[in-house]
Amino acid sequence: MRVRRDDGPRRLGDSMPRLLNRLGAPSSPATMESVFSRWDELVGAELSEHARPVRIDGHTLVVAVDHPAWATRVRMDAASILSRVATPEGPPLERVEVVVQRT
Repeated sequence: MRVRRDDGPRRLGDSMPRLLNRLGAPSSPATMESVFSRWDELVGAELSEHARPVRIDGHTLVVAVDHPAWATRVRMDAASILSRVATPEGPPLERVEVVVQRT
């Protein structure tokens, strides 16, 4: 049986790194915020019309695209995308995985 050390309320910001780590995501809420709320700014309007971040799986950013040609584009731009989403807090994302999801 697991015993909690502190039964009092906790600030969400204090719990996020632990929760994200349990989910296999980077432990930095800043990384999550950077990827999901700033996607259009990070990749540009043209690419964001065809590609969107789906999840962060460990150190991998998973991106869905609507056509195989856009998958190629995301793969070509992967290093640039990873450098733009990098934050000083937490471990960096190391790779981009692309999946085609036609709508």
